Amino acid sequence: MESQVNVPATLGALLLGGLFASILSGSLALQVIIYFKMYEGDRTRIKSLVLLIWVLDAIHTGFVWTGLWDYLIGFFGQEHHIDVIPWSISYSVAITGVLTFAVQCFFSHRIFMLSRQNWFLVVPIAFLALCRLVSAIATTAEMLKQGSFHDFRSHFHWLFTLGLALSTVVDILTTGSLFFLLKINQKSNFGLNPVIDTLILYAFETGFFTTAGTIVSMICWLGMSTNLIFMGLHFVIAKSYATSLLVTLNTRHNLRRAAPNATGNPHGVVAFQLRHTTHYPVSGSRHV
Repeated sequence: MESQVNVPATLGALLLGGLFASILSGSLALQVIIYFKMYEGDRTRIKSLVLLIWVLDAIHTGFVWTGLWDYLIGFFGQEHHIDVIPWSISYSVAITGVLTFAVQCFFSHRIFMLSRQNWFLVVPIAFLALCRLVSAIATTAEMLKQGSFHDFRSHFHWLFTLGLALSTVVDILTTGSLFFLLKINQKSNFGLNPVIDTLILYAFETGFFTTAGTIVSMICWLGMSTNLIFMGLHFVIAKSYATSLLVTLNTRHNLRRAAPNATGNPHGVVAFQLRHTTHYPVSGSRHV
């Protein structure tokens, strides 16, 4: 870090990132409560996933605020400590990786169902998501070992970049796959076009949200070596993935109402009656 610390771009960025992440965490808690009230019939594994995401989000928020306490209170008046990486900030990266992996696996399963169990489409996405998880855990380990952003940048600059790049690629592949599969379904089911149009819109909106956050964080990491704006943005990434999952689950009720031939099932999707009495999980998409 420079001898003259840019407080707004370091402590200010961390504080704003922590505040915004906390707001999203509160919104997620509300979404979880709504989910358990509206979808009591969902399968246990779906409910367990929602609980897991909620717990991971709470742990992540705790790590964020523990790190902020260290920076703003514990290191108060010690400018050189701004370069130090508190253990809680290091662990927040791993928690983000685990939460992101869980959500991306959920969406990969939705693509698997929507593509009529096409392994060739799903396996590359799942593999890249796993690589992203490994890079996040490795990043945490090296942050703990190096102890400062300067040393971490000097030796493992590529590792953090790799994790963000992999996350971006997975998001783009997921959104693109959903768009492609929904468009195919739309051509053969004209009566469901309004619902499918809504699904496509959700895919782009939430896909853009998660992808943009990751890309901007990566740009700040690569181009702004003297501040912590990238970390303030990274605080929000976990929240964006968790929110996209709960939005996917909680909007099923509106889709059922919009499609008179929609039926619910305990797998966390909405099935529509298509031609030849085939059930096809249209809302088994990532960004409902």
